[in-house]
Amino acid sequence: MATYPRRDELAGLRRSEILKASPRMFESNLLDKLSRVHWSVPAFIFGPAIAIALALSIDQMTLWQIPLFVAGGYLFWTLTEYWLHRIVFHFEPEEGIGARLHWIIHGVHHDHPNDPLRLVMPPSVSVPLAALFFALFVAVLGTPEAYAASAGFWGGYLFYDLTHYYLHHLPGGRKPTAWIPRKLHEAHMRHHFREHDKGYGVSAPFWDHVFGTATGGSRRNPTQR
Repeated sequence: MATYPRRDELAGLRRSEILKASPRMFESNLLDKLSRVHWSVPAFIFGPAIAIALALSIDQMTLWQIPLFVAGGYLFWTLTEYWLHRIVFHFEPEEGIGARLHWIIHGVHHDHPNDPLRLVMPPSVSVPLAALFFALFVAVLGTPEAYAASAGFWGGYLFYDLTHYYLHHLPGGRKPTAWIPRKLHEAHMRHHFREHDKGYGVSAPFWDHVFGTATGGSRRNPTQR
């Protein structure tokens, strides 16, 4: 069963500590442990899967076709990232099982956004979803095209997970100076601390501009500290 944090668990903590002091999610020790994932785990799972999918594509497809289907799979991921974040993660019932599920899926991350073990998706969720989308590509595109599209889709997901971790745990604690990382960081921090109903694209914020949910507000950089 899922559990909410108790006030006494957070009492006396500084704000910076609260932001990373993610409490237990489940009463079960096993389930709670499975809800905490090191940032490298998705790379170990999806890196080989992407390599295998690309190898099958190269073996069975014309070389000029592969980049097209990989790009299509990646583009489909960016739309999935945006709408999953906007519709599913930010569906926020006020009470009951819906509120509990929201806290498990995404609410805990907004309450404690700097917990390093709750920034990438648990394999218990990401692997079934990856298999589901692979089945969808097979049904719509057939094989071997589904292999290339899945490589792009899974690559997009992996890039999203690692980008999300990076934005919350910048090397040395310093804000990025390069234009793209700086813009990604600013938009995501605004989503967390100022505009929860905007900035749904974490690794692909261009969809926020397309669908009218781009972050704005003050020119002063938001901070996670």
